[in-house]
Amino acid sequence: MRAAVLWSQGDPLSVEEVELSPPGPGEVLVEVKAAGVCHSDLHPARGDWKMRTPVVLGHEGAGIVREIGAGVTALEPGDHVVFCWTPSCGQCPSCADHRPVLCDRLDQTTYRNKLPSGESRMRARDQALAPFLSTACFAQQTVVAQEGAVRVSRDVPFDVLASLGCAVLTGMGAVTNAAKVPAGATVVVIGAGGVGLNVVQGAVMAGSARVIAVDPQPAALALATTFGATDVVPSGDAAVATIRELTRGRGADFVFDTVGAPATIADALASSKKGGTVIVTGLSRTDAQASVSMFPFVMQEKTLIGSVYGSGQPARDIPRLVAQFQSGALKLKELVARRYRLDDINDALDALAAGTGARGVILM
Repeated sequence: MRAAVLWSQGDPLSVEEVELSPPGPGEVLVEVKAAGVCHSDLHPARGDWKMRTPVVLGHEGAGIVREIGAGVTALEPGDHVVFCWTPSCGQCPSCADHRPVLCDRLDQTTYRNKLPSGESRMRARDQALAPFLSTACFAQQTVVAQEGAVRVSRDVPFDVLASLGCAVLTGMGAVTNAAKVPAGATVVVIGAGGVGLNVVQGAVMAGSARVIAVDPQPAALALATTFGATDVVPSGDAAVATIRELTRGRGADFVFDTVGAPATIADALASSKKGGTVIVTGLSRTDAQASVSMFPFVMQEKTLIGSVYGSGQPARDIPRLVAQFQSGALKLKELVARRYRLDDINDALDALAAGTGARGVILM
């Protein structure tokens, strides 16, 4: 089969022939049909996140189960699945507390680009290829743990499903699981990319009275209005003042920072009201440090929350999101702004880096 391999950080990905071993116990082989291109793929490709190479990137996608390993009970060949890059163990304290995205096993496996078994099923040039986030879906086929593939309806197109396993789950879950935004709230969303657009529509679905999108790109702001943003604000020195003006000087009830840079976190805190909540979903460089002005943070009783992968239970939440799309409540088709072949993966990453908005999808 063919896959996009990152041999050295900072260099273009190489699309080439790769050997794929059969699935081991508890694993499934998936024919990848579509893969979303996310900033979490761009960061290791450009060297923002240091990691060992070679590695096959891609963690957001969908496909069809073609083969199952010994002991697999949750899936069968022919099942349509969305990838889940937090294949939890189901036994550790975090899993027992119904917080599988914080599973202890992930630190030793997924976040070290290993399958839960510790193995790699891909090889090229006589070397083992690490599966990025236990997924490696920038490939025609991949092997994942059965917990890393969530069965969904066969009636939904794969390009629509592609972004559901990361951008949609992260954005929608930040609203419903991490913040629990109530009806009537005022919400600010910093960053109108794939995750930010889903925060916008999540806030709208929660009944927010006002949803303010902030982004440097006019095209991204225009797209945010189609997802339900009531106001748009260009990023920059005047952004916080504009948000304050729009909220009658009070600030927003909830501010979502989908960028996660030091400057955006500072703006998020400054844009929130007394007693307000800031939710950070964005992951920037691993060495990034943000400072907090402690006196107003304490005196105004603000809350700062980190939210990873929607702060929920992917095996439960992914099928729910598919059902919301099927009912017409959730926009997914509108997220797909650009379609590429696997051979064009570097063009897709360049477009993402340029901030052209929404999601690019690789169609296999």
